Order: sequence, then C-alpha cells, then structure tokens
Amino acid sequence: MPLEKSNVVGVEVRWLYKKGQWPVRGEPSENLRDMNHTAWAVRDASRMCDVIHINNSLGLPYSRFVDNPFVYTIHHPYEEFLDDFYSYYPDVQYVAISDFQRRQVKMPCVETIHHGIDLSLYRFRREKKQYLSFLGRLTPVKGAHLAIAAAKQAGIPLKIAGEIQPLFRDYFESEIKPHIDGKFIEYVGEADLKAKNKLLGNSLAMLFPIQWDEPFGLVMIEAMGCGTPVLALPGGSVAEVVSDGISGYICHSVEELAQRAREIESSVRPATVRRYVEEYFSLERMVADYAQLYSSILGVRVPAVIQQPFQEERSVA
Repeated sequence: MPLEKSNVVGVEVRWLYKKGQWPVRGEPSENLRDMNHTAWAVRDASRMCDVIHINNSLGLPYSRFVDNPFVYTIHHPYEEFLDDFYSYYPDVQYVAISDFQRRQVKMPCVETIHHGIDLSLYRFRREKKQYLSFLGRLTPVKGAHLAIAAAKQAGIPLKIAGEIQPLFRDYFESEIKPHIDGKFIEYVGEADLKAKNKLLGNSLAMLFPIQWDEPFGLVMIEAMGCGTPVLALPGGSVAEVVSDGISGYICHSVEELAQRAREIESSVRPATVRRYVEEYFSLERMVADYAQLYSSILGVRVPAVIQQPFQEERSVA
C-alpha cells in the first residue's frame, strides 16, 4: 500500500526489499524473505538507533546479538506455543494492542498500547444514508453471515466489503452469496481508503458480529473515524474499543444487533462518535504512548504530543 502524504516524515527510508511479500499463503519458505529482511534491518538499526522496535516474532532472536533495547508489538492472536518462545527473551519490552491480549501473554514486561489511526484520512459525515455496513475478511469468524441476518431482521439494507480468501471460498458461496441481490444485500468488493470512507461514512452503523477473540479490530475505529457507530458482538478487545451508548453498542445476539440498528439514528450522534475516537484512538495518542515507552526505557523525557482539536465536517456525498 502506498504511503499517504500525511504519513511521511522527513527521515531516510531504507529497505532490503523494496516491496513487502503479499499476499502470504502460509508456506514455510515464505518466512525466508521476512527473516532475511529482519536480520538486515536489526543490524542496520543497531548502529544508529537507541531503541529497536520490531513488529514480528521472527525478529526476537536477533536481540541476542545487539546491545540495543528491544520493543516488540504483538499483533497476532494468542498462541500457547509462543509463550515458550517469548520466555527466552525476558529482557524485551512487549507491547500488547489490547488489555485482553495483554492478560494472555505470560511475560513480565508487557504494556498495552491501543492502535490509533490518522484521522485526517477519515471523512466525518454527520448525515447518514439508510443502510448498514460490514467490512472485513469474508470468513466465518468475522461473522458476515450474522450481519446479513441482523440486517434482514432490522429491515435495513446491508453493504458488504471484504476480501474473499481462497481458503474460505466455500463459506462465501454457501453463506453469503445466496443472500446477495444487489439491492437489499450488496457485495461491493474489497475496499481501499477511498471506498472505506464512502462505505463507512454514509452508513447508519457498521456491524461487527465477531465470532472469535479479536486482539484489536482496527476496522471499528476506522468506522468511528467517519462518525459511524459500531454495533458489535462481545469478544476479545470489543469492550475496550466500543463504548456502550457513546460510540455504538455491544450486543449479545443477532436480535439485539437488529434492534440497536433500528434505534441507532436516535440514540448515538455521529459527532459524539468522532470525538470519542479522537480522544482514545488517534494516531497522535498512539505516538505519544510509544514515545513515552521509549523514553522510560532510555530514562529520558520526551515532549508531549499536542492533540489536534476536533473539527466537525458537514455531510458530504
């Protein structure tokens, strides 16, 4: 994905491979490129950086060979076998992306830093159109089939966006495709940033009927960034991301999702949703948290990051 202009800072960018490997099919041989790049990057960074921050577990073994302190952000779901792997690197500062995830990791140095997004990239829309949205991979654990059921019970059209992965083609063909009529239930394909802004920003609410313990769920704060409330089923980090009655609702059944969807226009204001995500899930807040973590590791102070004031934007088509 190309970098947005607002995400570019005035520093030198280096790489071993100009483009990352994507999609990844899960073959063991595909790890070789990642391992090669990580080893190169750690050695390069060790010469000039005070702290080395990695985002993949393959980078942990290289902490043995340099003196720099390591920070490792855990992006994946909990796996018991990884606890044993992590135990060999007790001096690394681990970062969980939710308190739910942090409670699962059995290491002494784990801190929670929630994700944040660049809110300048997400267009706030006060006025909504009469449809619900679903955004996510079309797999059983993401619950698109439950989003369809909730939309039908609510009597509100649903627009679905997301990747159809080959592994779950049968799920799409049997559970999703038969309901798609292009009118009430519509599949709009995969969504880039522009498409997300349109899909999420115009919808009454985004449905998040998750069926597994999601470590974070970035799409929830993307919807909120557009002023769109989230109607979610509980699990994983949902209770940390969705503030009940403020940025959406945590529901406990398809029936409750449908009921909240029918009431959402009168119960949750888009401007309140946007203010909520600005306060708790902005890029500035995430950067400030990481800067504070780095400073505590090094024993130095860093300047505070100033949060930009909320500016409500008029509805756009």
